[in-house]
Amino acid sequence: MSTVQISASDVNKLRQQTGAGMMDCKKALTETNGDFEAAIDFLRKKGAKVAASRQDRESNEGVVIARTSADGKRGVIIELNCETDFVAKNAEFVAFANAIANEAVENAPASIEELGQLQIEGVSIAEAIVDRTGKIGEKIGVSKYEVVDGEKVIAYIHGNFRLGVLVALSANVAGADEAGKDVAMQIAAMNPVALDKDGVDSTTIERELEIAKEQIRAEGKPEDMVEKIAAGKLNKFYKDSTLLNQEFVKDPSKNVAQFLSTVEKGLTVTAFKRVALGA
Repeated sequence: MSTVQISASDVNKLRQQTGAGMMDCKKALTETNGDFEAAIDFLRKKGAKVAASRQDRESNEGVVIARTSADGKRGVIIELNCETDFVAKNAEFVAFANAIANEAVENAPASIEELGQLQIEGVSIAEAIVDRTGKIGEKIGVSKYEVVDGEKVIAYIHGNFRLGVLVALSANVAGADEAGKDVAMQIAAMNPVALDKDGVDSTTIERELEIAKEQIRAEGKPEDMVEKIAAGKLNKFYKDSTLLNQEFVKDPSKNVAQFLSTVEKGLTVTAFKRVALGA
């Protein structure tokens, strides 16, 4: 046992040098009698080396967490990855992901990098991730982070943390929670590319038109009909692939926009995000 007094400043100095967690740094200094170089070696052997050596490993498993703020006006989705399904199903790993999501929804950082600087368990999220990489023995990290703000935001998690959806509605009205969940389930199932046709980027439109034209020509249609038929196919694409124009899964006699109008006249979706694990 070390007879050297380990000060908080020494622990903090080693943390800054190595990126390791506070308790790990304290243990390393204690075990090595306060010798910084030996403590760094100790950390590398016990964890930091594991973290460094796994940066090139695939981490396609994990969990997707969707969460809303207490006032229901903000939602976040984070994807926390690991290497194996075994770790992804571990309750402690899921709890860690939920803790990260809680910090994200409270602080709304602008990027994954800023998210990593938020504090959790007395250290930054980035440091906590390095700590767990060493302890678990798998590469872990946040690969996706999305934020949605609105008058009423609903979060939905599908398939045992495999997919998360956020939906922002234009108003917080009676029935908004249930309607928002229905729309979130629609997004999970149908994966729309945009809110409506105005939200479809020009590259996608050009690609869809080119595909349509090639199909029409392959069918032997006259060239003077190609543009008109292609425009019709593009409208079909908007109907199938943009959220408000899609047939409502729970009632195909209506599209999503019409369904929302039955909840409250003028109610609509102002934004949405969909994150699927590994996608």
